[in-house]
Amino acid sequence: MSPEFLSADLELIQKILPHRYPFLLVDKVRDVVPNKSAVGVKNVTFNEPHFQGHFPGSPIMPGVTIVEAMAQTAGVMVGLSLSLLDNEMLIYFMSINNAKFRRKVVPGDVLTMHIETIRGGSKVWRFQGRAEVDGELAAQAEFTAMMDSK
Repeated sequence: MSPEFLSADLELIQKILPHRYPFLLVDKVRDVVPNKSAVGVKNVTFNEPHFQGHFPGSPIMPGVTIVEAMAQTAGVMVGLSLSLLDNEMLIYFMSINNAKFRRKVVPGDVLTMHIETIRGGSKVWRFQGRAEVDGELAAQAEFTAMMDSK
């Protein structure tokens, strides 16, 4: 991995992940340590479709979308680490464990996802992640995913 790929903007993220609106849940990935860790950034806005029903008058980002944002951050880190740009990589959850939600995430928040690899190097990777808003823990989980090309 070359030094210019220690971070990824939206254009580069879309060369790695197959996700698109309304399900692309990471805007930037920074501080990438190949095969080990990364930090994802999600700018939470009121315009996201899940806020219409979750909950009217009191919008809260669903916990499952926070875990998905952590997983997408991990996918970008793996894609950068293994030089999988324009490779049509698909990512499948295999397990989600020890998920805990500690604070509401609402429109206007900037969600940062800190991802660390527990096990990697093959098609199956295991990660631990935590999501924060202004340095305050919002969610945490361990998850396993399979990375595969179409």
